[in-house]
Amino acid sequence: MTDLTDKARTLIDEPNFAYVATVMEDGSPQVSPVWIDREDGRVVFNTAVGRVKERNLRRDPRIAISIADRGDQYSKVDIRGRVTDFVEGDEADRHIDKMAKKYIGQETYPWKSPGEQRVIVKVQPERISEM
Repeated sequence: MTDLTDKARTLIDEPNFAYVATVMEDGSPQVSPVWIDREDGRVVFNTAVGRVKERNLRRDPRIAISIADRGDQYSKVDIRGRVTDFVEGDEADRHIDKMAKKYIGQETYPWKSPGEQRVIVKVQPERISEM
């Protein structure tokens, strides 16, 4: 386990997109863009229950995350780690609204489908590379 670097914290705190890589059941990679956040030294993001990345991470908690500065795509951090927690329910719903405010300036997440259940994915960094 490792602590987030200053650069990682800065890139996470700004509305930069992150690209999350998970492992499919056949061992092939799967990559998804996500809105990113941090909490207690861990990287966190929010997704819907049942999405491919969520299913992959419940089966295999290994993850890689790449975050580039939206103003300079060559300035980035790559984080490798493991998922430590999945948080569902009201906390996950509040979190996706917080992310909507950060990324699109709206008080509530506008694209939630009826019956959709949100989940916060918490990642403990194990290795961080900077460019």
